[in-house]
Amino acid sequence: VQLQASGGGLVQAGGSLRLSCAASGRTFSSVYMGWFRQAPGKEREFVARIKWNYGSTYYAEHVKGRFTISRDNAKKTMYLQMNSLKPEDTAVYYCAVSSAIATTPLVYESWGQGTQVTVSS
Repeated sequence: VQLQASGGGLVQAGGSLRLSCAASGRTFSSVYMGWFRQAPGKEREFVARIKWNYGSTYYAEHVKGRFTISRDNAKKTMYLQMNSLKPEDTAVYYCAVSSAIATTPLVYESWGQGTQVTVSS
């Protein structure tokens, strides 16, 4: 499966952005799709994931209540609505797909190219 992430940009603290991740290639129903982020000099960290067929979600503590992950089955697209953004949310955001439930990036099999999110204070 190929993934294409988009929607990043520059926003002031307290603002919002919506990221998209369009999937193409093999069809999938029972996979997990996730968002990760990586700031300069830091390891890639888990942000949120969604079970594609059921829509069940899971969030990292540092984004819970501010970010919302969702998907559109017909468009084969996953979204990350990010509200109340903070400067520490600045990172390159990646989408990925996994056949197993996980928060470690090592388990995810396919990755999008990443989209930059910059939050100014």
